[in-house]
Amino acid sequence: MTLSRRGLLGLAGTTGALGTLGAVGAAPDRAPDHTDAAAGRVRTGFEQLAADGYELLAGRRVGIVTNPTGITADARHLVDVLHADARVKPVAVFGPEHGFRGTAQAGDSETAGRDPATGLPVYDTYGKSGQKLADVFTAAGIDTVVFDIQDVGARFYTYIWTLYDCMRAAALAGKAVVVLDRPNPVGGRRAAGPVLQSAYASGVGREPIALAHGMTVAELALLFNGEFLAAKPVSLSTVRMTGWRRDSFFGATGLPWVPPSPNVPTPDTALVYAGTCLFEGTNLSEGRGTTTPFEVVGAEGVDRRWAEAAQALGLPGVWFREAYFTPTFSKFTGKQCGGVRLIVHDRAAFDPVRAGIGLLVTAKRTWSGFAWRTDHWIDQLTGSDRVRKMVDAGAGVEEIAGDWAAGLERFAQVRGRYLLYP
Repeated sequence: MTLSRRGLLGLAGTTGALGTLGAVGAAPDRAPDHTDAAAGRVRTGFEQLAADGYELLAGRRVGIVTNPTGITADARHLVDVLHADARVKPVAVFGPEHGFRGTAQAGDSETAGRDPATGLPVYDTYGKSGQKLADVFTAAGIDTVVFDIQDVGARFYTYIWTLYDCMRAAALAGKAVVVLDRPNPVGGRRAAGPVLQSAYASGVGREPIALAHGMTVAELALLFNGEFLAAKPVSLSTVRMTGWRRDSFFGATGLPWVPPSPNVPTPDTALVYAGTCLFEGTNLSEGRGTTTPFEVVGAEGVDRRWAEAAQALGLPGVWFREAYFTPTFSKFTGKQCGGVRLIVHDRAAFDPVRAGIGLLVTAKRTWSGFAWRTDHWIDQLTGSDRVRKMVDAGAGVEEIAGDWAAGLERFAQVRGRYLLYP
């Protein structure tokens, strides 16, 4: 018996046991025996799959869900590699938000067509779920969905929900799912931030997990199958990494970094993203249209008082300094903005969600022009209306964090049962 969605939200007591890490009806998770020949370097799930001679995909008609981050250690794309290998039969590619080749901006995707490099048909999955996506898998003629995309560790980053939607659709269509694991670039030591309330579910958060989940995509796949798809679990296999530890940031992996989306150009961007992306729910710029998106936030008319107030919070691991920038697109295009630059000086101590909340609280206090987006998008990003209402009421960072503490603790207990790495 697994914990239900209702139990995870704390609306019912925690009962039962999760048993093994593989969900009911799932193939066992793959834990390769291969040693890491390159000391200090992480070997991804794809590398382990290849080292096994693609045994897991033998005889299968494979559809690959990926984007520009699905690469080998020497920066070749896995679709190109698989297409050239006679041991594997890829028959289709599926693109998420931003597209298979990564040409689309936020909230957009690439149209269906054929990949010019391989000739494989490419389907657009963004915005599709349930039976509609299941029908796409059936039309593509596949029997196995392979997922390999670099995540950044935040609940509202849509690739993990592409994974969820693909798992659910594959179960409906009678297809298997294989998840090739990659590092969480900001580490996996802990979860942080509020847990989504089901009434606020959307494309940036389908199910009740923490804002900064502290998990890899393979771990999330196991959690999804065991907690949220338990009534109809998919046949799931995961291929683990070797050499990755929960306290590892991306720079320690030895892997090449490919921006997983146009506005996450570096691992440093990923480090702050779970906090500063909350500014998408406000009238301030989250730094899109600059060379350091999400590392700077601000608006036309903001002055140094905001940075001073944020710095005075004394939040661990980060300094806030006065900054000025002129976005080339998105909010305040072509206008000089004042605001704050985040400088993370201790990654282990830094909590991006508390930093983001601290910036919201101080922006509201120091800039008279502060406003939420009229559609209350902030509620979808944070997972409820609690953060918005508490900021409006004048609450501080610790009071707001205390409001989500019980839900986070319940999630942490469930999360712990699906972790694959020390």
